[in-house]
Amino acid sequence: MGNERKRSPHAFLTLLRPYKLLLTAGFLAACGESLVDLVEPWPLKIVLDNVIQDRPVASWLRPLVSLGGDNKLAVLGLAALAALIIAAVGALCAYGEKHFITTVAQWVTHDLRKTLYFHIQRMSLSYHDHVRTGDLISRLTSDIDSIQSFITSGLLSALVDLLTLAGMVSVMFYLNWRFTLIALSIAPVLFVVVYRFKRKIKKLSREVRKKEGQIVSIAEEVLGSIRVVKAFAREDYEQRRLEEESLATVEMSLKARNLKAKLTPLVEIIVAAGTSLVLWFGARMVLGGSLSTGSLVVFIFYLKKMYKPMQDLSKTTDTYSKAAVGYERIQEVLNSAPEIKDRKRAKAAPRFRGKIELDNVTFGYEPDRLVLRNFNLRVEPEQAAALVGPTGSGKSTIISLLARFYDPVEGAVKIDGSDIREFKQRSLRDQISIVPQESVLFQGPIWKNIAYGKPGARSSEILEAAKLANVDEFAAKLPQGYDTIVGERGVTLSGGQRQRVSIARPIIRNTPILLLDEPSSGLDAASEELVFEALDRLMKGKTSIVIAHRLSTIRRADVIFVLKDGGIVESGKHEELLKKGGLYAALCELQFASGDHLAKSK
Repeated sequence: MGNERKRSPHAFLTLLRPYKLLLTAGFLAACGESLVDLVEPWPLKIVLDNVIQDRPVASWLRPLVSLGGDNKLAVLGLAALAALIIAAVGALCAYGEKHFITTVAQWVTHDLRKTLYFHIQRMSLSYHDHVRTGDLISRLTSDIDSIQSFITSGLLSALVDLLTLAGMVSVMFYLNWRFTLIALSIAPVLFVVVYRFKRKIKKLSREVRKKEGQIVSIAEEVLGSIRVVKAFAREDYEQRRLEEESLATVEMSLKARNLKAKLTPLVEIIVAAGTSLVLWFGARMVLGGSLSTGSLVVFIFYLKKMYKPMQDLSKTTDTYSKAAVGYERIQEVLNSAPEIKDRKRAKAAPRFRGKIELDNVTFGYEPDRLVLRNFNLRVEPEQAAALVGPTGSGKSTIISLLARFYDPVEGAVKIDGSDIREFKQRSLRDQISIVPQESVLFQGPIWKNIAYGKPGARSSEILEAAKLANVDEFAAKLPQGYDTIVGERGVTLSGGQRQRVSIARPIIRNTPILLLDEPSSGLDAASEELVFEALDRLMKGKTSIVIAHRLSTIRRADVIFVLKDGGIVESGKHEELLKKGGLYAALCELQFASGDHLAKSK
């Protein structure tokens, strides 16, 4: 963790580097603002000292004042004109600084969001198995927004404050160094107070942000499963669960707000004490003749400007703390490496023939809970294999290993005799199509959901895939046809309709290997028949592995593998396994009540 934290500032500077020209322009505008703050009180000083009190002009100002003439009215006119010019330049610089820094903030936000989203998508499934989706969404939104706010309101403004502070202190020492020391006597106290409060506020801000991520996770989980919530009438329970997290967030937020509320008036009191010192000693020095009235005005003006950065620091502590915490949380994700990586010498996979082997594979999602133990499986090219067995026997795990969502602990997964770890992941998955048990569609038109399997597909390809998958059977009856928008996750379509769209995706991809996870689960007889028609067309000439529980699915397989406790206990065709009277026959009997019924249904 120590090394990660050291890399954080460098990583942040890397985000800013592409926009160095805009930052330079913003920096120059900020320098202009600082210069304006330095010269702003000087026209008033000239009027007070050289026009009203008729004091001699300082030697370094004489060339400038002489431009307006020697009489007092000319000097007054020049001072008034100078005040107007200074105000105009200040306004222009302020606009430029805001324009450039806001542009940088927007583009950095875009880059950071793109980088984080790309990294999250590239993380292995094992990472997503343990991280809550809502927390990742919070990092993509709230945490990045906090960084944008800091860049917009704090990045260059802090630099402006430092430049202004340095310039003003220099000028004040030039005017009267003793008086300057008196004026600055409260600065150490102010910095100590702000620093101590800032550390406490940052700690609380980190806890608040963590709780906010948990709230997003709960909301995302419940809203994504709203049908289950309503079906079991658990609205009140979910309401209480969210309220508990929200109340904890409120409590921590109020603690942080209480600290911020204490800091601001405390800073104002300290600043007021400093201003009182300046007025007390400054007025006495003016009365004693050791300081001019104009110089006292400059001192007071500068002090106000000097204390303002310190006050701003107390007010922007919250913004900085949120940005720092947000950046730490983003770095936590970016510093997490995917478990499944392409090897250094990984190559693009050739066109597969489709021979699949699992050679002495041992695998578990947790080190102490193995799912497969010395597992061996072989499927020949263009063969349709069914995986059958009780829940937890490793059927879905085999599909995940073939797609290389996970790597085995021991052994190898091979295609056409080559360990799939020798291939680049993308080239491997480009030749494998998966039809999941739960058909996931995206909000958008039906044709776009079909084309998800092949971006850039032609309209003729989409329509052909839809016809082969029997999508046209229902799409033609819809008001907008293939342009009909399906709801989130495809909820506006029936289960059979969603499944047929899911089948159209691999049809349009035309990959040599198919992995099907119980594609007919939960369908009625009519929908099942249409889905199987589509599956028969899809599986023709391809190597297919089907996770199956229903007899109608199993009987289409060339070979059936019966799994139990992480190993294959039986294999063969449907009729052969029934005659053996083993686990397969027992599973079929449980489903259909008797072996005679099975025989009749063949």
